[in-house]
Amino acid sequence: MACSGMILIREVADAPVIMGISKPAGLKSPCGEVKIVNPLFVGIDVSSRSNVAYLMKPDGNKHSSFSVQNNLGGAKLLAEKIVSALHSMHLSAVVIGLEATSIYGDSLVYALREDGCLGQFQRKIHVLNPKQVKKFKEAYPDLPKNDWVDAFVIADHLRFGRIAKEVYMDDYRYQALRTLTRARFDVIQNLTREKQRFANYLFLKCSGIAQDKDIQNTSATTIALMERFETVDDLANADLDELTAFLDEKGRNFSDPAAKAKAIRLAARDSYRLPITLNNSVNQAMAVSIASMRALEKQVKVLDKAIEHQFEIIPNTLTSIPGIGKVYSAGIIAEIGDIHRFDSQASVAKFAGLVWHKNQSGDFEAEHSQMIKSGNRYLRYYLLEAANSVRRCDSEFRRYYNLKFKEVNKYQHKRALALTARKLVRLVFRLLKDNRLYIPPEG
Repeated sequence: MACSGMILIREVADAPVIMGISKPAGLKSPCGEVKIVNPLFVGIDVSSRSNVAYLMKPDGNKHSSFSVQNNLGGAKLLAEKIVSALHSMHLSAVVIGLEATSIYGDSLVYALREDGCLGQFQRKIHVLNPKQVKKFKEAYPDLPKNDWVDAFVIADHLRFGRIAKEVYMDDYRYQALRTLTRARFDVIQNLTREKQRFANYLFLKCSGIAQDKDIQNTSATTIALMERFETVDDLANADLDELTAFLDEKGRNFSDPAAKAKAIRLAARDSYRLPITLNNSVNQAMAVSIASMRALEKQVKVLDKAIEHQFEIIPNTLTSIPGIGKVYSAGIIAEIGDIHRFDSQASVAKFAGLVWHKNQSGDFEAEHSQMIKSGNRYLRYYLLEAANSVRRCDSEFRRYYNLKFKEVNKYQHKRALALTARKLVRLVFRLLKDNRLYIPPEG
């Protein structure tokens, strides 16, 4: 049966009731995997203080809706009400869904997963991408905006299917690792934003250096220069020998420090001049930004050590890939969990969001297509970072990256890296599935 049908919505009490055509449970539809037989669908709208639940019968009609506190007692009450509904309708299965809303739903998932009474039933718990829920809700343009409706939409989304993989909770080692790798991801994002903030201050203070492609805006050398020289005039009039010695000490990677010193001094002379009051405020803001970057870099190192320690208790073969390292491997493993819950490498790629929209109409097929905007952003990030590292260390991936880089004239690196990450998915899936080591190609 198809994934859609005629739908009639009518308002009753505090939430809409949906009536229409539903798929027979227990059959494999064109829209997804085999569904569990005659499930109760439970949509939960999560907030920091309370959780609103909408219980939907297998036929799409409403069973009940209620609100519970977002705490252990509320989770137990929610589980009791779900179990009561299952008993009253003589059902043996339940599908539970909630949006991925920050951290407010994580503890609820754990509680429902560990509940003994609920565990006696066939059960699936889905943490849904908010974008997918929003798109699904657009099919009902007349719905009001409130928590009851949102819970209903989630329940109905579960009923219609096309849901990503169930949240993986069977092995808490993965969740422990995931907590660390996601924390690292957040720190890296903050560090990236702070570097951009510093780059903005750099342009204000010394636009010439900010525009110099041979000097990274946030390199140790650039930061040292901004800390050493109060104004751009101080840098522009610096003694060449002293500046050369300074660069030789701080840079340590310049083949010709004297030439670089001349270039920096010239860039300073060509830079805009700020009024002294504004220059002082920029120096103060820049000092705070530098302190923030250094603190964030220390946090990354602390998390890397913690990740490596936690990663040691999870058997895997990914570190056999040249260049991938323990941290990137951990980030990938943490999000995938048990590889056996995926049927194919394509399902892993879809889970990560490393798939592309197909733009085709009749005999026309677009040469360029966009990557889908859904998927697990953490897994996608670690796959992209790993691919960027692996392509530098492995000849096969390096050739593939270079080939894809030369195919287009726009967004060359971004496109080539995404395709290389997609290639890496195939390798990751096979190594984990077969539990074998990677053997690099010769040459």
